[in-house]
Amino acid sequence: MALLAQQVVALSGLTPTYSAAAASTTVTCGERSFLHVKNTNGSSMTVTLTATAKVRGQAAADVVVTVPATTGDKMIGPITADLFASAADGVSAAITYSSTTSVTVANLVI
Repeated sequence: MALLAQQVVALSGLTPTYSAAAASTTVTCGERSFLHVKNTNGSSMTVTLTATAKVRGQAAADVVVTVPATTGDKMIGPITADLFASAADGVSAAITYSSTTSVTVANLVI
């Protein structure tokens, strides 16, 4: 899984760079970290954030967000370590996309 680079939103402004979505990626978790997903495909698609947290021994459910077709535009976050951090490194969250055709994504931090 490729790590999406974080882009920091600043007072001076940010013109984010969007990358073509891959089937699966990772992002660095953070209290102010979020994804901006754009879908210009003719069909809706889903973005799944793999939850790694447990509450009283029970696994938390993955977060699944539907991005509408054609002009779909979703902000997803915050992507926090307590819910999404990988057991392997403790800082990255696994993200999967049901479709990558005409889908772009940016990993943003406020």
